[in-house]
Amino acid sequence: MLRKINSLITAMILILYFAPAGLGYDVTDRFSIGGIIAGAYQYQSVDTSSGSDNRGKGALPLQPEFSFRPTEKDELFAKFGFAAGNALNDGTSPFVLAPWAADLETDVKDIHGRGRDYLLTAWYKHTFKISSDNTVGLTGGIIDGTDYLDENAFANDEYTQFMNEALVNGPNGFAPSYDLGGAVEWELGKWCVKGVVMNIGENDDGNNFTFLGVQLGYTLDTAIGEGNYRVIYEGSPNKAFSDPTGTTLETRHAVLLSFDQQFGNIIGGWIRFGTQTNDAATKYKSIYSGGINLSGALWGRVQDNIGIGYGYLHGANTGINYTQVAEGYVRFALNGILSITLDVQYMQDNYHPWAGDDIDGWITGTRVTAEF
Repeated sequence: MLRKINSLITAMILILYFAPAGLGYDVTDRFSIGGIIAGAYQYQSVDTSSGSDNRGKGALPLQPEFSFRPTEKDELFAKFGFAAGNALNDGTSPFVLAPWAADLETDVKDIHGRGRDYLLTAWYKHTFKISSDNTVGLTGGIIDGTDYLDENAFANDEYTQFMNEALVNGPNGFAPSYDLGGAVEWELGKWCVKGVVMNIGENDDGNNFTFLGVQLGYTLDTAIGEGNYRVIYEGSPNKAFSDPTGTTLETRHAVLLSFDQQFGNIIGGWIRFGTQTNDAATKYKSIYSGGINLSGALWGRVQDNIGIGYGYLHGANTGINYTQVAEGYVRFALNGILSITLDVQYMQDNYHPWAGDDIDGWITGTRVTAEF
């Protein structure tokens, strides 16, 4: 598998390095093709007394997408997901959180117990333009809740930014992806309200549930730069989640804050705080995370960037006392499509004495990404 992944990554680099910018293109004035392909290899160094190996693994996800706009106000969109390998996410990593939060081989099969493979999203959107700064967009179909909730300019993309699950979204939130639902997006000047309703085939307990999410956002433009400030609610009214004893079913509700702010042309900062109810069996009750982004303009390459982030997650009711994650990466843009990222993570899981042994270690990795 590793040889296959390395061969694919090498071929991708050779082809896309010499490809012209804008490989993703408009086939016609109404139909366009795009997507992303990313190959990554991560190596973990942990205390082998835990029973885990010091070893490396890779994966290669591919997500092509297609957009058809019959009018300026209407769009039909579909995204597919394919992948070779599961990297360290296949159980090799002893940590609670995934070292790479990408949609890998097992993630794109039998999605939410629906028996659907590879089709991630397929939706129709209509936008009502009330005035120049007042629009309402309505979307329905197979959608991704994280396209509308828990956004962040510097910590929201596992293919070009942080890799660890703790720094991509708030793991104590539970906005689902790739299932039936609808979304509304109301943009009024600097304010934006987004709402999501989804029906999820199966959760981890094998139960169907309804998900509700709302995000209130405000964009602030000042002399130092643009900032985005968001308050997010995520919840389910259904008693579809097992309690810690596995004897009853409970609801789930979470509230998160996600802010990002630019400080001039070089430095950007972000924070994400959140908490959730403690009735259902959950790994983490609250999260406190944040970091900085340094633009490559600092060294004369504006498309490059450095990201440094830290997350502290307070355990809930399944035995985890707390988890700490620190991650740093440097991303080099080779052209308008292809980039290479060097990434290092430190992870620590601390358990209650009755739940298990503590573990910590390092994960280093390389990621090659092409956005087309």
